[in-house]
This record gives sequence, structure tokens and C-alpha cells, in this order.
Amino acid sequence: MAANKREKFGGRLAVILAMAGSAIGLGNIWRFPYMVGEHGGAAFVVVYVIATLLISLPVFLSEVMVGRRSHTNARDAFARLSRHHPFWKGAGYLTIVIPTLIACYYSVIGGWSVEYFLKSCSAAFIHTTPEGASALFGSFVSDTWTPVLMHLLFLGLTVLVVAGGVKSGIEKFSKVTLPVLFVLILVILVYSVSLPGAGEGVRYLLHPDWSELTPRTFAYAMGQSFYSLSLGMGAIITYGSYVSKKENILVTSAGTAVSDLLFAIMAGFAIMPAVFAAGIEPGAGPGLIFQSIPYVFAKMGVDLPVLSSLVAVIFFLSIIVAAMTSCISLVEVGVSFLMERAGMTRVRACLLLYLICGGLGTLCSLSFGPLADVRVAGMSIFDLFDWVCSNILLLLMGLLVVIFVGWILPRRVVHDEFTNRGSIAFNDRIFPVFWFLIKWVAPIAVLIIFFTNFIL
Repeated sequence: MAANKREKFGGRLAVILAMAGSAIGLGNIWRFPYMVGEHGGAAFVVVYVIATLLISLPVFLSEVMVGRRSHTNARDAFARLSRHHPFWKGAGYLTIVIPTLIACYYSVIGGWSVEYFLKSCSAAFIHTTPEGASALFGSFVSDTWTPVLMHLLFLGLTVLVVAGGVKSGIEKFSKVTLPVLFVLILVILVYSVSLPGAGEGVRYLLHPDWSELTPRTFAYAMGQSFYSLSLGMGAIITYGSYVSKKENILVTSAGTAVSDLLFAIMAGFAIMPAVFAAGIEPGAGPGLIFQSIPYVFAKMGVDLPVLSSLVAVIFFLSIIVAAMTSCISLVEVGVSFLMERAGMTRVRACLLLYLICGGLGTLCSLSFGPLADVRVAGMSIFDLFDWVCSNILLLLMGLLVVIFVGWILPRRVVHDEFTNRGSIAFNDRIFPVFWFLIKWVAPIAVLIIFFTNFIL
């Protein structure tokens, strides 16, 4: 596809919804609550918010700039803007590898949500106890074929949306699902905080225990912020290439970051009170929501069985939608690259990505069952994919992006993109702040956090 034929989003709202769709997903509903539980509760939340606004938002802006300025796929963006410097041409491949690896295990979680949606449709959680919910989850994920089939089904649905294209597929899907998703999580939040014993969960999120703060807390909060905003994945660079030159990227980027923060905090208040009400350990790990939320519906079902079943269906539908909005952006990165570099049609590129992610994702799924004894550095295949992507590759790519924007691109080029060639007065006034953050604060912060993951 020639550069001048490249698709674009339809306007500012479409840009914000599509990028927010990439950011708002399982990183918020699935990953954020259990990361909060494992790393200090409210103290982790405070660090997460600060990291998002001071470091992740400037990195997000940088990725949008690289995409919009280059007007091409994520891999070629660095090559084009660096005038085909060998190092940056090579570094660009990371933007294809990283989202593909994440999509492999991300779609496994998406498959779990599909299974639990189907269970909720049959009122399977009406009489569930906390112990029963945990046993149900363990039995399901350790099974051989059902989780794999659900993973492949979820990935297939995702690929179908991507095959529809930027405006007809991704943009239309985001416009419908994102507003619905906010309403769905709000419904769960209201009921969750009303449960007996939920007050402990609310306090856990509102009252920081500063003694819980460690260098590792900062490292994992930054990693979660990168993961949640889809930074370092090539997704925002790819979406940035679909943004019109007329758009104010500060407004769209800030809108995305604030939406993501708001949704993460809402998800925390939807999940954590239920965790405490169910008596489940808040640091229970990746299966946290699948063990705690069925108990919420069981409690609701005592007096209101019909309402319980309905809300259960709504909740797990929201999980599927959240997972798909993010997985769509991950798949789109590879599809964009294959279309422009390999000359594939969108449909063929989607099929190839489906086969790759489907195959590797199957290994991740089986690591909870038949391949549970396969360990690398003490981690299962699933945990290895998640840890390497979240704590190494995303931070590495984020570091390369801020170095590229802050030290490789000419200052005037960055200023032009940030201010739309000086036409936006407010952006022009605060550009020195952005320039300082991206040139000095972000690289140093990412380096410190990167090494913290290995030293401590």
C-alpha cells in the first residue's frame, strides 16, 4: 500500500477511542488488579498514576509522533525517519516481534474470558463458593483442549475485526465497544463495593502503606503503565500513522492516558473489594478475577438469581470486549508490516498472524496443563512470555523510542509534530516541558527501572 493511500482514522473522537481501545483492555481488568495485589495495594496505585503522567504519557506522545511523521508501519518508521540508519532499521523489527509475542499469550486470557462468558450464560456461578470458584478455574486452565479451543476462537474473532480494515473494522468496533465497556465495569463496581466485607478491599486501594514501597514497586508500576498504555509494542506507532496531520496529538494522547488511568482505577474498585469479600489472597496472580468474580455472582444469586446471571453475562462480555480492543491493536501491527513490506493483502496477513499467534499461544495455554512441568528460569511458558515482554522488551523498546525522539530526531521536527508546525499556541508554550521530560526524565527513569528488574 502506497503511503499516500494509507488509511486514516475519521477524526479526533475516532483516534481517542481507537487508541484508548488499544490501551484499555486486559492490562486494566486482568493485570492491574493482581499487580496491585502483589505489589503493595494503594502505594502501588499512587506510583502507577505518577509514572503514567510523568513518564508514560511523554513516551506515548513520542510513539504517536514517530508514527504520524513516518506515515508507515512500525518497523519502517524508524528506518524512514533515521534515513535508513542500520541500527534503527534493526531496532524497528522489535516493534513487530513484541506485539506478536504479547498477542500469543494475551489471546489465551481472552479465551478464558470466552469460556467464562459461556459458563455465565448457563448460570454456572449461582451456587459457587470461593473454594469452588478457585477449583473451577484450576480445573479449566489445566485441561488440555478446552482452553486451547477458546484461545483459538478468541483470536479468530480478533482477526476478523482486523481483516475489516482501519475505518470499517477497528474504528467502528472501538466506537461501539469502548463506551459500553465503561458502563459495564461501572455496574460491576457498584455491586462489588456493596458486598459484605468489601470495605477492606476499598481501604486497601485508598490507604497507602508506604512501608510496602520498594524499588521493585516502582519497577513493576512502570512496567504495568507501559503494558496498559500499549507502549513499546509498536501499536501506538502503527495507530499514529493513521492519525491526520491536523489532529492535536497532545489532546488525543492525554485523552487516551486519562481514559486508561480512569478505567484501571475503576477496574481496581470493581475487582479488589470482591477479592476481599471472597477471602481470596489479593496477590493470587493471573487467575485473580476468574477466582473472585464468580463468588460475587454467587452472593448476588442468593436473593436475585436472575439478576446475578445477567450481571455475570455482562461482566464476562466486558472482559471479552476489553481483551479484543487491545488484541486488535497488537495484531494490526504485524498486519500493517506484512501488507507494506511483503505485499500481502490484509486478509492473507491476518491469516498468517492467526497461525503464528495461534501456535505459540497454544504452548502458553498448555503450560497450565500438560506442559506445566516445562520451566525456563523457574517460570512456565506463559509466565516467561509475560515476564520477558512486560519487564524487558516493552521497557527496552520504550527506551529506544525516547532516545530516538529526544536525541536522534532534530528538535525542530519534534516541535513541528508536537505543535502542528507552530499552529497550536498552548502546545508551543509547554513544548519545553515535554522536551525536558522526553530528553532527560524518561530515559533515565526507564534505565533505572530496567536495571532494577535484574539487580533486585
